[in-house]
Amino acid sequence: MTNNTAVEQTLHWVDKVIIGENFCPFARKERENGGIRAIATEETDSALILQALLDEMQLLESNRDIETTLLIIAKGTKDFFDYLDIVDLANQLLKQEQYEGVFQLATFHPDYMFADAPADATSHYTNRSPFPILHLIREQSLEAALETFPNPENIPLRNVKHAEKLGKAFFQQLLSPHASSK
Repeated sequence: MTNNTAVEQTLHWVDKVIIGENFCPFARKERENGGIRAIATEETDSALILQALLDEMQLLESNRDIETTLLIIAKGTKDFFDYLDIVDLANQLLKQEQYEGVFQLATFHPDYMFADAPADATSHYTNRSPFPILHLIREQSLEAALETFPNPENIPLRNVKHAEKLGKAFFQQLLSPHASSK
């Protein structure tokens, strides 16, 4: 597994699921405009993953052409609960580095599970990805996009209903290791 492969598989998932199934109604524009940065790290140490995240925050701060970053954790945090520990530390880092309110963190993992849903719920697939991802989003841009979108609070429920309609097999096929070659 190379970093390029992790990026390719992740962008394939973005194109087929996030954009193709309209899970994020704002992603298509950014993808077409080249505003989505996808970068993979092979780090497995939490401190080094957080340093990579900090580097990305600093890059976004200084480069307005990049709207959002997908930091793909290609080798670390395979266990979902270990990943959640990283997410907690990442949110602490946002506060510590005074990026809270500037950036927001969205989270994706191959074994993502919502705490309030049964373990076998299809809803988990709305946040399942080929690799663990820390997704940095500019809060100002997100707020502006949400203002122009009718009933944005309904997006998560709409996504869950759509995921259930698509079914688990759809997602399992797309998230398989060889999906980007299909």
